[in-house]
Amino acid sequence: MKGTVHKFGDDVNTDLIVPARYLNTSDAAELASHCMEDADPGFVKRKRPGDIIVGGRNFGCGSSREHAPLAMKAAGVSCVVAASFARIFFRNSINIGLPILVCPQAAADARSGDEMSVELDSGTIRNLTRGKTYSVPPFPEEMRRIIRSGGLMSFVKESAPRKG
Repeated sequence: MKGTVHKFGDDVNTDLIVPARYLNTSDAAELASHCMEDADPGFVKRKRPGDIIVGGRNFGCGSSREHAPLAMKAAGVSCVVAASFARIFFRNSINIGLPILVCPQAAADARSGDEMSVELDSGTIRNLTRGKTYSVPPFPEEMRRIIRSGGLMSFVKESAPRKG
């Protein structure tokens, strides 16, 4: 994955990722049109497919809704790198197939507009603008398969034994 960084700070909660006033839908495209709206009103207009969100500590805190990672994935965000994540947000992200990586140093060093690449298989994050490389433990193979499948439900369907 390779994209432009959109940097956010600490304690970005799920209401900032997708405001609660839009939760009357589960339509991914509609949620994507409001992604990060209350944290950065211009985000949806600036983001490009493959871009990377970088956050500080406790990214995704707040409500346990899956709408937040779904909005980011549908908006074309390829992954999220942060200093730390709320546990339920981490799980929800993997469940919908949005890769997220914990790397405090990469999160601290990144700035909006930097170019970043992420290799899930090796756990390598590169800030191409700043010429820095970071290593994180790679996801276990099962988690990588869930992400490659597009989420847990697709993974389960693909993994189910075929009848007949």
